[in-house]
Amino acid sequence: MTRVTYGPDSALLVVDMQNDFCEGGALAVAGGRALVPTINAEISLAAAAGALVVASRDWHPVEHVSFREQGGPWPPHCVQDTVGAAFHPDLALPEETVRVSKACAFDADAYSAFDGTGLAGFLRRHGIRRVVVCGLALDVCVRATALDAVAAGFATLLLAEASAAVAPTGRQACLDELRQAGVEVLE
Repeated sequence: MTRVTYGPDSALLVVDMQNDFCEGGALAVAGGRALVPTINAEISLAAAAGALVVASRDWHPVEHVSFREQGGPWPPHCVQDTVGAAFHPDLALPEETVRVSKACAFDADAYSAFDGTGLAGFLRRHGIRRVVVCGLALDVCVRATALDAVAAGFATLLLAEASAAVAPTGRQACLDELRQAGVEVLE
């Protein structure tokens, strides 16, 4: 994997590395668990260089609008305070990791870590100019997060090898879309 040079003006944004999105979870992405060692290596590099480490998570209330029973597209997943909503147990998040919870309202969904969380303002207040994105799922929440990071004016890098897609057949189209939007894709 190409190594990123981190610094104090960088943030590593680890998207939704939660139990429900890894093998055995309610909405598992094939290969999710296998990403953990690569992401842990990036976390170590980022933290050692003084970069900010941010971890987003789906944090759904029961009966969330995105669940099939409420007419949404997904099975129930990442319900607040459940084992499925917890970060993968092998993910080595430093104590000072900034945790961002999204899709917390009963009646609104959010795929991006920037959607309704105030993350862009927080990053700006901390002098962040570049966001490095990885995690789950490439074609859903990672995609939305990377697009919103670019739209918010951050130089944005995607660690493709540290991201897995729900629909692997659409992986290349997703990467092409992100490049077209101004995301630098590291493969």
